[in-house]
Formats: sequence, structure tokens, C-alpha cells
Amino acid sequence: MIQDIETIDEFLTRHADDVEEAVRKAAAQEIMPRWRRLAAHEVDQKSGPHDLVTDADRKAEQFLTEALVGLLPGSVVVGEEAVHANPASYEAVRGEAPVWIVDPVDGTRQFVHGDTGFCTLVALAHHGVLRASWTYAPARGQLATAVRGRGAFLDGKRLYAGPPEPGRDLRVATSHPDYTTDEEKRALLALRTPGVAPRACGSAGLEYLAVARGESDATAFSWEAAWDHAAGLLLVEEAGGTHLTRSGEPFRIAGDNDLPFTAARDAATARRVAALLAGEGV
Repeated sequence: MIQDIETIDEFLTRHADDVEEAVRKAAAQEIMPRWRRLAAHEVDQKSGPHDLVTDADRKAEQFLTEALVGLLPGSVVVGEEAVHANPASYEAVRGEAPVWIVDPVDGTRQFVHGDTGFCTLVALAHHGVLRASWTYAPARGQLATAVRGRGAFLDGKRLYAGPPEPGRDLRVATSHPDYTTDEEKRALLALRTPGVAPRACGSAGLEYLAVARGESDATAFSWEAAWDHAAGLLLVEEAGGTHLTRSGEPFRIAGDNDLPFTAARDAATARRVAALLAGEGV
């Protein structure tokens, strides 16, 4: 089993390309052959009509689970579909072993509808620290990667988010109102203020990529599921951005965060959005 950060760094130096290959293979074998070809029996509901799962989700997660644990013996996988089947398995995020955090199809609703706005998300964490991430949008031919301390890249090109353009409204992707509590709705409504242009988000992974690319300024999300956030949070960090909860603390993938939280392209934007979410007019 991996025992320390230095050994994880060595693993990433040797095997980051192998992880990328596994992500690409999962999409090529299990996801893309079903895109725009799903039969009715291949789509199920989980918590409701907007919370969908497909055979592509299940089979891609199974493929990645086997491949990633094979690459890093002693590691464990926390995947969205496995946690749905066994909620107790989520506790591995807080455990001692290196953990792969996997969302096989982030944006399942878009995938089911035949849109291109979905991606596969994989992150590697240890002791609550995100070490590396892969965000793959196969229908768009885009792969974004990040390794802590080594930068963020999209298709091999270095990403730098940079500050927003002065004088322009902040573009903020927010949790969809259908998936928020009354308290979270009140917090998110604070973003409807001069100088901010909020909109409902699509795939969380692609929203994080938009922030890392400087195409969007921030996110404001109200849920904690690690598979939706882990890969994107590291991508934004390594592109020069940051993340803050409503209480002003960094988001913790292990949970117990003061929600909603923001990930933003620079520290000043993160502070502004977090303060608005906390009810502090800015």
C-alpha cells in the first residue's frame, strides 16, 4: 500500500499516462458506443426522474474500478454508482488508503438526451488531499489533467484561469434550484445582485473546466458528493484558482462543509462569491 505523499508522487510520475489510458478506454468501450443509442431498458431512475443512471455509468465504473486498483494495489475506489448501491462505501474518502474518486458519466441527463455536455471524472486523493485528476469529455474530444504542484492542462496545453475582466458581470454557474433546500435557495439568491450573472449549471466537471479555462468565473454548488467535485477542484487550483465554503474555509472532500461553496478563477472572486453566499453584501 502507498504510505506517503512522496510515493504517490512517484506513482504519478510512472503511471499518470496509464490512468489516462484507462479513462479513455472506459469511455471508448462502455460510454461512447451507448451515446445516442441507449435503449429504454438501459436507463433507470435513482432518487427521481432527474437522477438517472444508465448501463454506461455502471459498466464504465466497473471498468475503471478494476483498472485503477490494478494500477495502484492497496488503493480503493469511491464511485457514484457503487455508493448508491452501498452508501457505507463512501467512508473510504475519509480512510487511510489512497482513494480513487470516480464519476463514470458526470452529466448523465445530458448523456441520455444525446448532448455532448458530459464527462468522465477521476481523482486520486490521500488523507483528504487531492493529488491528481482527469476530466475527459469524449464527445468533445477534450481531456483535462492536473497533478498537485505540476499544473493543469487541457489536451497538453497549460491552463491559467487568471482574474476576470474588470467591469464585467461575474459569470457564476450555480446548483439547479430543483436540487436545493430552502436555505440553500436563499443563499444562492444572494448572487442575484448587480455585478453577478448566475445561471443553473450543467455537468459539474465541465463547469469546473470552464472556470479553469477562464471561460466562466466561478461555481456556487450546494452539495458535497466527492465524485462531482474532486477532479474539478484540483483542476481549478492548479490553474491558479481557489475554493471557499460559505464560512470562508476551503472545501473538504471528506465533507462537513458549510454549504453552498464556490470554486473561482482567482482568490478575489472566490472571496466575493463566498461572502455573498454567507449573506454579506459585497
